[in-house]
Amino acid sequence: MTDNENFTYTYSAKEMDEIRKIKEKYEQGGEPKGETPIERLRRLDRTADRVATIASLVLGIVGILVMGFGMSMIMTTFGEAISPEHYFEVGICVGILGGIVAGVAYPVFTLVQKKTRKKLAPEILKLTEEIGE
Repeated sequence: MTDNENFTYTYSAKEMDEIRKIKEKYEQGGEPKGETPIERLRRLDRTADRVATIASLVLGIVGILVMGFGMSMIMTTFGEAISPEHYFEVGICVGILGGIVAGVAYPVFTLVQKKTRKKLAPEILKLTEEIGE
């Protein structure tokens, strides 16, 4: 291949539309240009669930990891290195604590979801009135 030869590629209409939408997001500071009220309504509705899901997942994963740490303290010699005399009791306490943290994940989900929905309610209700519901 010589220096004069160039390679060109043409994107499909679907790819060009996606590229245009991504470009508009960054030009408008995160808000897609020309977002319809129904698109905004859907996005806000997803936000309430997404925030609650992330919070409960983080809490559940941390709880499971702590519970696993407590179990490993009981079943291996790792617990003896931390607390030679009371490794079994400490492992049980750590495991129970982890189970409690993991068990609180769902109530935290519902609480965060309620708070987020309450925060978004005025804007969502305003959008539903604009749409004509």
